[in-house]
Amino acid sequence: MIALGNSRTFAKLIVVALGMFGFGFAMVPFYYKICEATGLNSGDEQVLVKNTQVDTARWVTIEFDANTNENLAWQFRPLQRTIKVHPGQLIQVEYEVVNNSQKAIVGQAIPSYGPARAGQYFKKIECFCFKPQTMAAGERRRMPVLFVLDPSIEKELSTVTLSYTFFNLDQKAASSGLRGNG
Repeated sequence: MIALGNSRTFAKLIVVALGMFGFGFAMVPFYYKICEATGLNSGDEQVLVKNTQVDTARWVTIEFDANTNENLAWQFRPLQRTIKVHPGQLIQVEYEVVNNSQKAIVGQAIPSYGPARAGQYFKKIECFCFKPQTMAAGERRRMPVLFVLDPSIEKELSTVTLSYTFFNLDQKAASSGLRGNG
């Protein structure tokens, strides 16, 4: 143990330590005020966290569908066809994609919903549809979708279909003349 020169030095150390401890507590409300004033941490993910109250009194059946455009040599399927969920419940499902061609291909998945008005109640947190997917020749991949079905979903929507169609971005770029030199 280090001997302290005198009791005044020790008292100063105690005061500094207590001051630092108190400053740490004071920073929390200060941080919230800065976030409120600047708009930081006020995005959709914050709204999602506030609104995810699970409605255990009701069930919604979600059907999953997968399609590929005729110009895309991929196999694409959901790993499960249906699930029953409580609105507000955090759900993860997976789709499987296989590139059956002999070359790498870039594809983009576009979601659709049945009935169409159900789309407003899907709050996706993670989805392969957010960006183009490059699949190597012969590659097989599982792609997750993490979502919450908004608890305010209409009561008469007891069955909803989430459908994805993958389109060949390489084919679209080649046919429209948008493709670069490499």
